[in-house]
Amino acid sequence: MRRPISRKRTAAMAAIVATAFLPLSTPAPAAADSVVVGGQPVRASDSPWAVALSSRDRFGGTRAGQFCGGVVVAPTKVVTAAHCLGPTVLGTDVKELSDLKVIAGRTELRETGGREIPVSAAWISPQYDADTQAGDLAVLTLASALPRSYVIEAARSGDPAYRPGTNAAVYGWGDTTGGGSYAYGLRAADVRVLADHVCARAYPAGAGGGGYLPATMLCAGVAEGGRDACQGDSGGPLVARGRLIGLVSWGSGCGEPGSPGVYTRVSAVLPAL
Repeated sequence: MRRPISRKRTAAMAAIVATAFLPLSTPAPAAADSVVVGGQPVRASDSPWAVALSSRDRFGGTRAGQFCGGVVVAPTKVVTAAHCLGPTVLGTDVKELSDLKVIAGRTELRETGGREIPVSAAWISPQYDADTQAGDLAVLTLASALPRSYVIEAARSGDPAYRPGTNAAVYGWGDTTGGGSYAYGLRAADVRVLADHVCARAYPAGAGGGGYLPATMLCAGVAEGGRDACQGDSGGPLVARGRLIGLVSWGSGCGEPGSPGVYTRVSAVLPAL
């Protein structure tokens, strides 16, 4: 079994990707034409709560500095994955990052539409465990407010949106192939919420970490694989029945049969929101 990996985009990875793009004035066709593993293009205007985290200082300007996703849960609050704000991803402490921004209302990262809002404060859950990815939550405070129409409701414990078999969608600008072809446009992939026993069988305890922990995690995918979040999508939304149920956290590969995506269970972290 492959070692489970977080779905973040590291500064080192960004440097490799940036080098690959240096000779190109436009993106390679594979990056432009493919979609979030098994997904399809979507418009930011139809999913305004899906936002990008950006730092051009750390990740360059090719894709507006995007390195993770986030979700608007209040006009000045964005939730994301805690591991997105760690030194493994940023190469430094988040407090040392002078240009951390949230990009909202922009479908294509190469365009200038929407807003780029500076982050005035970043909070990482004290329950976050980097070894197991339990409690993988961070909250960003924006320097200026977004319209309330950008806010998505978070699903509480017992909400039918969490039921196994429920149709859901995961959003992001991350890797579209599992091989480093990062999207310029927002994508969404249709998946299904899976039962805890299915997730636990895919990620047993001791397999590259603490395994699947149902108290703070949920998983989603399709049995045949081919639809999933991937690197660069971390912190982005998993939405079911119009409500936020998960944040992209980790998985084994991208879209592999028998290896569903694992998400932070939003109902477990609601008190922090």
